[in-house]
Amino acid sequence: MQQRYVGNSGLRVSSVSLGTMSWARETDEQDASALLRTFVDGGGTLIDTAASYGDGQAEAMLGGMLGDVVARSEVVISTKAGLATSDGRRSVDTSRNGMLSGLDASLARLGTDYVDLWFAHAWDPNVPLEETLSALEFAVRSGRARYAGVSNFNGWQTAKAAAVAGFRWSRTSRSTPSCTAPRN
Repeated sequence: MQQRYVGNSGLRVSSVSLGTMSWARETDEQDASALLRTFVDGGGTLIDTAASYGDGQAEAMLGGMLGDVVARSEVVISTKAGLATSDGRRSVDTSRNGMLSGLDASLARLGTDYVDLWFAHAWDPNVPLEETLSALEFAVRSGRARYAGVSNFNGWQTAKAAAVAGFRWSRTSRSTPSCTAPRN
């Protein structure tokens, strides 16, 4: 499978990612395990998950497979924080506390000390953008995330994030409306 760089970073990932949004809901552990092994055997490396997928159960399922089905070193784990659904209602919390608590919970579910890519899952009109971006930067500086960015931001939101973060940060974390865009 073809490998590509994520944005302008040095991180290489497979050109196709394995999404886990249906894991622990429509996809049981046996099928997810077979999907993961087949994906990695086919040259895939990028696994996309999120704290909100199955209320964290997709991350927990993936975490249970690391070491047994695939080695942690074989995959690039991408996860997201800041979006939750309870009682059928979507809530967004990209505050520093919400984001970093979400990251720590994701790391525990995944059974790893770091994620390769970590994203703010959605725009939060109630939290200053600077606060959200500072949480992303802190996660990278603390070693809990190798790279960070934004997900599900529209064009003006992404442009504002890049302007607020400054050129240095925006060159190491590229974002698009739904996922990281590997460069050709």
